Amino acid sequence: MHLKHLSWARRLIRDERGVSAVEFALILPIMVLLYLGLAEITLSMMAERRASHAASAVGDLLAQSPQNIKNAGVNQVLYIGDASLQPFPTANLSLRVTSVQADANGSPKVVWSKAKGPALSKLANGATVAGFPTNMLAAGESLIMSEVKYSYNTPLYKVIPRTLNFQDVFYLRPRRADVISCADCT
Repeated sequence: MHLKHLSWARRLIRDERGVSAVEFALILPIMVLLYLGLAEITLSMMAERRASHAASAVGDLLAQSPQNIKNAGVNQVLYIGDASLQPFPTANLSLRVTSVQADANGSPKVVWSKAKGPALSKLANGATVAGFPTNMLAAGESLIMSEVKYSYNTPLYKVIPRTLNFQDVFYLRPRRADVISCADCT
């Protein structure tokens, strides 16, 4: 009887049926995590690009505005930023547009500013713009500065378990006027 059990053990050791199933069971969790991680990275990259596109589109639309724009027109353009971000949630999207003009010394000063969202607020009229690139404007020149901040929470938070914060700044020259003004922007 002892030999019978020994031959059964030898056959079991040499039996290769089910090896593929065991290998698949070992590799499956790694492959699923890899797939979900790539999907999450792709979604995050899309959200970042959409947020940047929203700021670029808002700034570009305002740069094409006539010399005088109304507060309601600026608000409509800011809401276009929300539409640009779809299908991603817009609750954490913040946009700010600022008309900047260089004073006689070439220092960038705020002509007007308007913001939408939780992370950015409007800049005070006449304030010097902090962090502005040097030598971008000569005395009297102006531009539209469009900024975005977006906090993105990934839908598959297990792979990237934190909020990703994106921000970008665009500088666009006015196309139809030297300076774009907004008398009723508050």
